[in-house]
Amino acid sequence: MGRGSSGLLRRYAHEVAKFGAVGGAGLLVNLGVFNFVRHVTDLQVVRASVIATVVAIAFNYVGFRYFTYRDRDKSGRTREMSLFLLFSGAGLIIENGVLYIATYGFGWDTPLQSNVFKFLGIAVATLFRFWSYRTWVFRALPAPEPAEEPLLNQPRSPKAQPAAATRR
Repeated sequence: MGRGSSGLLRRYAHEVAKFGAVGGAGLLVNLGVFNFVRHVTDLQVVRASVIATVVAIAFNYVGFRYFTYRDRDKSGRTREMSLFLLFSGAGLIIENGVLYIATYGFGWDTPLQSNVFKFLGIAVATLFRFWSYRTWVFRALPAPEPAEEPLLNQPRSPKAQPAAATRR
């Protein structure tokens, strides 16, 4: 790998780490709200999970916008929010689809099983969210165009030389 690719790899690793920090906090919010709602209400498992996912989506947007992707383009907030909600909704379906299949397809409904499949659904949805957020929602600013060299550093053309220097 060349010098430029190691810098790119370093920036990508930094982005993944920041995405993971926000996502890890969002995971705790998601699982905490999920278990709280299951404990204090009689809601069905997937409904409790959807509520928890929506709370985590709101938490994550703030973290992604103001921490992970704070250096990204901020000019189109309406577009950004619309795409974020669209892709978050797709992630919600992926995440809760895994829990739904485990709960209603296989009958795995104990608190431990629900948490395991909730976590598994979050993991699968996170891969989708990482790709979609960085590709479509929080787009990188265009690279600045290279500045032209100052005229002082450019060699003079023969036409620009004084007449005395050319008469020998």
